[in-house]
Amino acid sequence: MGVVTSFAFPEISSTSGDDNIAPFIIFMGVALSLTAFGVLARILAELKLLTTDLGRISISSAAITDVSAWILLALAISLSGDRSSLLVPLWVLLSGTAFVIACFIIAPLIFKLISRRCPEGEPISEKYVCLALCAVLVAGFATDAIGIHAIFGAFVIGVLFPKGHFADAIVEKIEDLVMGLLLPLYFVMSGLETDITTIHGLKSWGRLALVIVTACFGKIVGTVSAALLSKVGLRDSLVLGVLMNTRGLVELIVLNIGKDRKVLSDQTFAIMVLMAIFTTFITTPLVMALYKPSETTQTQDNDSYKNLKRRRKIESDREEEQTQQLKVLICLQSGRDINPMVKLIEASRGGRNQTKESFCVYVMHLTQKATRNGLSFWNKKRDNVVFAFEASCNVRNVSVRSVTAISPLLTVHEDICSSADSKHAAFVILPFHRQWSSMEQEFETVRSEFQGINKRVLENSPCSVGILVDRGGLSDNDSEVASSSFSLSVNVLFFGGGDDREALAYGLRMAEHPEVKLTIVAISGSEISKSNILEAQETYRFLAAIKNKAAVSTRFEERIVNSTGEAVKIIQEFCECDILLVGKSSERPFVSKLPVMMKMDYPELGPVGNLILMCTSVSVLVVQQYTKRNPSVVGSVSVAVVESP
Repeated sequence: MGVVTSFAFPEISSTSGDDNIAPFIIFMGVALSLTAFGVLARILAELKLLTTDLGRISISSAAITDVSAWILLALAISLSGDRSSLLVPLWVLLSGTAFVIACFIIAPLIFKLISRRCPEGEPISEKYVCLALCAVLVAGFATDAIGIHAIFGAFVIGVLFPKGHFADAIVEKIEDLVMGLLLPLYFVMSGLETDITTIHGLKSWGRLALVIVTACFGKIVGTVSAALLSKVGLRDSLVLGVLMNTRGLVELIVLNIGKDRKVLSDQTFAIMVLMAIFTTFITTPLVMALYKPSETTQTQDNDSYKNLKRRRKIESDREEEQTQQLKVLICLQSGRDINPMVKLIEASRGGRNQTKESFCVYVMHLTQKATRNGLSFWNKKRDNVVFAFEASCNVRNVSVRSVTAISPLLTVHEDICSSADSKHAAFVILPFHRQWSSMEQEFETVRSEFQGINKRVLENSPCSVGILVDRGGLSDNDSEVASSSFSLSVNVLFFGGGDDREALAYGLRMAEHPEVKLTIVAISGSEISKSNILEAQETYRFLAAIKNKAAVSTRFEERIVNSTGEAVKIIQEFCECDILLVGKSSERPFVSKLPVMMKMDYPELGPVGNLILMCTSVSVLVVQQYTKRNPSVVGSVSVAVVESP
């Protein structure tokens, strides 16, 4: 359609001769068919669509379109050069092809050698940064000497640049200069070159309307047709079409080269620039209007779970929920969280007769993923922390899948809640924001931002949540890999209430493992107020049912207390174990008085959790049971995660 549209412009019928027709048609075709990869990636990142199915399809298609456009651009540039002989364009094309082949052979070897000399986690030497930038300059000089634009050589080097920490280091070094100075200057120069006053008269404005309609119609209709043939839904097909209609920097590069080569007139250049601005401007509003992640998730739930409600917590009175696959989302802050989390997951998988299908774990590494250009994720190799966690779990016959958040830490809780919702997880386990130093026997702060993440997840989670505070009980015996050498002692402090019932339900799940010893300590008051009669009756029935179904290795202890001081002594009495399970909040009067008696340094752990950290040195998992609440962040954000099989 871009080729047909080009015949409406005066360049075709100008007196410059037939030699200018072919380059003009190619420039117009490339400009109208482009999808700006970088701009699209940033839009997807801002809308949290970068790693959804739609995001992956659109970004992959944009990458292919981008490469094709650069090849056609090289062809157009070669044809727009010296036209005195047909051999000149042929020579330019052959030389350009030879240059690309040489780069594909030589550049990877050089970059691989540099990457080996720059270990991950160590600062990159300035000489290697200079060497990489020199390679870009040399490639640009070579393509310019051949007769193709210098930017084509830089593009080839960029395509061949290896993914990983070296690429991240280069981006970090030059991003501020490029994004803060060079790129704005390029846009300013392009704006100064754009003379809107050349668009005058009915024909000129008609050409502008024709170009906009052609650009949108060709991209959207073509993409929708291909998507529908691939059995993609109508709404998703429309979203893909709108996303593929994004234009930006590469579009301006093509237009500026065409103008410099005298292929595009001032009027045509202005028309094409306005078209690029308009099509990019409408992308975000249209996508937000068309794409409703909450509706999509609800539709999928209705189709896949017609008569079966999803499991949002571990405790359940419904037999059909108990037979469902238990899905747990594990969040990791660093490699130090791997051993305690793996040990906890090993205990949670149940008895030896349990299959991988009955228990599934999703793992998410909480790191800063997003940058201003929205492309840092695509430079990443496989996450070493996630890889180590997966390897440890696979040895223990646990099915693990990784999900990656594409968000700054300030909003990563949205990704945690969204992924838990989309994966139908019943339990999310978060590490405590402070890590235990075995040598100094005290907590060291890792990053205070993680405390805020934990609080926001507790407020908005679509399922039950646990915060794991490891103080060495789950990190010892790191050399234990085989599940045959595994053993764990678990104590559950049960005061009553929904959170405590969820903690106890999780403990009973762990007790199904033959190497887990569970002790349940039911702590109750000597007097029951009228307002707590129903809660006490429910607690009694719950404990009676537990005693009938509990494993042989489970031990029950009952304690009656009259004051908060007695409750503290009981907690200290039963802290001789690998891990304590407690609920975040409790209805008991002697528990509710704890915040008044002591300082709550960590409100996300609740009164009992804070007391355990203050008076003992045992590891603890603080559990909050899922309860229905008002629509939260989960229903208003899209699922910004990518799953690795």
